[in-house]
Amino acid sequence: MKKFSISAVFAAISLIGVTHADAAYPAYPSRQTYQATNAQGQMVYLPSANSRIVATNGTMVQPNNVTAAQPTRVTGALPRVGSANQIAGRQYYQPADYDRLADSGLYIGASVGYTASLMGHIAADYTGETDSYVVPGAFESADFNSDSIIPLQLSVGAAINNDIRIDFSYLRYKGASYPSTVQTPDGAGGFVEATVDGGAITSNATMLNVYYNIDSYTGYLAGGMLRPYIGAGVGISLNTISDYVVYDNTFYSVMDPAVAGAGDLTAVSDIYAYHNGGTSEQFAFMLEGGLTTELDGGIKMDFFVRYANLGKVKTSGSIIVSQTEWLGDGAGQEYQAPYDSVFHYTNWYESGRLGMVDVGVRVRLQF
Repeated sequence: MKKFSISAVFAAISLIGVTHADAAYPAYPSRQTYQATNAQGQMVYLPSANSRIVATNGTMVQPNNVTAAQPTRVTGALPRVGSANQIAGRQYYQPADYDRLADSGLYIGASVGYTASLMGHIAADYTGETDSYVVPGAFESADFNSDSIIPLQLSVGAAINNDIRIDFSYLRYKGASYPSTVQTPDGAGGFVEATVDGGAITSNATMLNVYYNIDSYTGYLAGGMLRPYIGAGVGISLNTISDYVVYDNTFYSVMDPAVAGAGDLTAVSDIYAYHNGGTSEQFAFMLEGGLTTELDGGIKMDFFVRYANLGKVKTSGSIIVSQTEWLGDGAGQEYQAPYDSVFHYTNWYESGRLGMVDVGVRVRLQF
């Protein structure tokens, strides 16, 4: 009886040790247990997935084909969220919240900016033509005139991954104009100043844009609040210049009245040139760099600097010139003709390339 008792105690201690070991190391396959059922419906436990045992009735029992789950190795530092003071004994990590500035899914955006620099100039394409001095225009290069230009943009796009997003945008510029004064030849190798009225310029561009987050190279800025990016886009721009009038009040002498016969043209003055505007379809592109931050509700804001090249703005080539003529009286004097002479010029174009540097802010709503 004592021998039986001692044996029972040793068996219990051994069973407790094995059970404790299995509970302490559940992740190691060598200690993983598996279940099987013998012929009498009794549950048996196997020490290994490949082991076999003999049941009490002598039948070999093969365990189910069970594969132990392997642990996943996690590397890198995860941000800590929460506090041990709030939840005792535990630290919680939320990897999905780590990159809160990550781009994901579809979005719509709208931006407003200010054109800090208007680049480009307009010039007459007919410089050097015969009698071109009677067609007032920008024979010398003249910079565009700029009021306050407020470019507006609407965009629809999607994030391809955490670093790249693509969108389709509509961009409108309004507020540029033909220069208020131009230099026109005086017919003697020099230039005189002429005034301009009208010539407002608008541009409507549609572009396909690609943006790339460069924080993998630069890191986040401002303590993780700002994410830097770069972008580029290409598309088509419709550039329109409205009709305008160039006025030259210079008195141009054609012939000395003392030698002019009666009715001969001696001078021209008060030249008005009515230039028909036009719309041209041009290749356009843009380059952009900026910083992204996030507001509540899935709203992101991009603070950007953008260079936009919108191609050429070009007139229709039609110019109607009205001028006052002076005639000799045959006695050495001249008088103003009782009529104004009108001439129509065709295919006399004026054009110039249009470029802007903008600063602005874009608001994007992600879905």
